[in-house]
Amino acid sequence: MAAPPGRQGAAGSALTARPCDKMAAALRAAAGLRLAGPGHGLVFTRSAFVARKNNYEHPNWFGVGLAFSTSAALWALLFKQHNEDVMEYERRKEASKHKCTGCS
Repeated sequence: MAAPPGRQGAAGSALTARPCDKMAAALRAAAGLRLAGPGHGLVFTRSAFVARKNNYEHPNWFGVGLAFSTSAALWALLFKQHNEDVMEYERRKEASKHKCTGCS
């Protein structure tokens, strides 16, 4: 039987691989590493979060201060905005009571 086109049939000569042969070899390698298909044993995965035990003896004081100062600043802005809104309400309430025909 003759060798398929693109291949040399001699035992010692190099075989030229077709693209589908290369893909099949890559899939076999990936299956060996459990990278192909769904599964519970993925080898090369990384997480953006690092799991470690909490160290309660050395708290992150910078993070604590940042959290509390941010909270305090937001509350201060809330009270300031509320006071401005109340003053605007009072001003519009007084303006609506004024029934002068010459002003409007």
